Amino acid sequence: MSQAYDYIIVGAGSAGCVLANRLTACGSYRVLLLEAGSSDASIFIQMPTALSYPMNTESLAWQFHSAKEQGLDGREMHCPRGKVMGGSSSINGMVYVRGHAMDYEEWQQQGADGWSYAECLPYFKRAESWQDGADEYRGGDGPVGTCGGNNMRLNPLYQAFIDAGEEAGYPTTKDFNGYQQEGFGAMHMTVDKGRRASTSNAYIKPIKDRVNLTILKNVTARRVLFDGTRAVGVEFEQSGQRMQAKAQKEVILSAGSIGSPQLLQVSGIGPQEVLSKAGVPVLHDLPGVGENLQDHLEVYFQYRCKQPISLNSKLNYFSMGLIGARWILFKSGLGATNHFESCGFIRSRTGLQWPNIQYHFLPAAMRYDGNAAFDGHGYQVHVGPNKPSSRGHVRIKSKRIEKAPEIKFNYLSTEQDKQDWRDTIRLTREILNQPAFDDFKVDEIQPSLAVQTDDEIDAWVKANVESAYHPSCTCKMGADDDPMAVLDSQCRVRGVESLRVVDSSVFPTITNGNLNAPTMMVAEKAADMILGKGPLPAASAKVWQDEQWQERQRTGKPVRLIS
Repeated sequence: MSQAYDYIIVGAGSAGCVLANRLTACGSYRVLLLEAGSSDASIFIQMPTALSYPMNTESLAWQFHSAKEQGLDGREMHCPRGKVMGGSSSINGMVYVRGHAMDYEEWQQQGADGWSYAECLPYFKRAESWQDGADEYRGGDGPVGTCGGNNMRLNPLYQAFIDAGEEAGYPTTKDFNGYQQEGFGAMHMTVDKGRRASTSNAYIKPIKDRVNLTILKNVTARRVLFDGTRAVGVEFEQSGQRMQAKAQKEVILSAGSIGSPQLLQVSGIGPQEVLSKAGVPVLHDLPGVGENLQDHLEVYFQYRCKQPISLNSKLNYFSMGLIGARWILFKSGLGATNHFESCGFIRSRTGLQWPNIQYHFLPAAMRYDGNAAFDGHGYQVHVGPNKPSSRGHVRIKSKRIEKAPEIKFNYLSTEQDKQDWRDTIRLTREILNQPAFDDFKVDEIQPSLAVQTDDEIDAWVKANVESAYHPSCTCKMGADDDPMAVLDSQCRVRGVESLRVVDSSVFPTITNGNLNAPTMMVAEKAADMILGKGPLPAASAKVWQDEQWQERQRTGKPVRLIS
């Protein structure tokens, strides 16, 4: 392949599609976008309610698994990553959570200059078109449509969960992506007019005919090409043929928190010991590549429901057919939502400035593969701590890109992480036993009331916890004096030239929520950096914080405590 481009982007996912749109907008630059997967046209991608299918489909997602996790009694955890146009934004649960403002203050404190909340908020707004229009916090005319689903009107269990949180002494919030994250309220999702608002739909389809944008699908990027220490192109394989494309300005890796460090390492950039062991010549010894891996874990807290109002009655083929038909014809009804329509963010203990536990409420009792958890009606919350102190790694085992790297999260390897889970189980049980659920609750299915002591909780969590599919932080931004910082604050790879990483791997620390929204924000902000534009003016929006966070875990007195 002899043609040269100005920019080559590896990965058409949550970040890569954003970059492809923004870098081609002025018409002055030729951009090549490489994607390992194919089209995202499948109805199982586009229909929000079908979210369990693409994540578990081999042709649409890399079906990675972790190494045996000692903290989970040797379990190997599923770690799917998008392999389709839109990347993981085309296979995820469509939950739209920006994270807490303090997450970005934490980034700044860890050496990511220019990434404070005030400096990130304008880019969140630029990416978004919120259902209620623009305000101080929300965007009104961006590419990505966001909404509150069906606004909870389809099931009283959604409101019961919010009421239970308030009865347990926690605040309510009108917009957890705005002024106040902490508390209970309506969940937001990346659904636009009833259809999944992936970055492929939002950023690529409207501009797919731009003459300065070339998209190649079903491509395996094999390595970054260098002239000395300057990145000059990418070697890739398509239909069994090896080819090279040249980049006159920059190569940008947007292959995700597994793919980007793997590609850096097979290209000779990473920890010397890891590269040498895999038989890769060392171009630049960069110890942090693939380290600092972080993820969220969650469990399903399930109850039987005495009223026949849960979604468990909709899991038969006849009901699913009716839901699908309505969606095909009108893009409305139960097919147009991910069903996570109420949520909560709380602090697990005093002395925390911002929430560290997240709730997704679901008016059904089912597994992530979409199958019922038991016969009859039920409801559940997906819950877990969001600020783990455990750190893992992604390390190649071979110089061949086809061989999956070693992925090890080191889940629950710290005492604080274990304690956070004990607090999570007890606080969740307390919330779900408030009076708001008296008309619905029969009994607790899991964990079950037999799980009470620290040891019992530890054992149950180890056996039942699942990944929330938020791997991140493996090519972190950081200060010049941080030996583990892979990137500077402009997302440039340290020690080489003309090479950047732009995806969720650049996070210094994982955010308090799902990762799609902050990944799109990072790409929006990085696009201005790449183009040499000045940043958007910093915002001055205020953010709520419990003024007594040092003395109390919640803002009010709970109505009913559960021993």
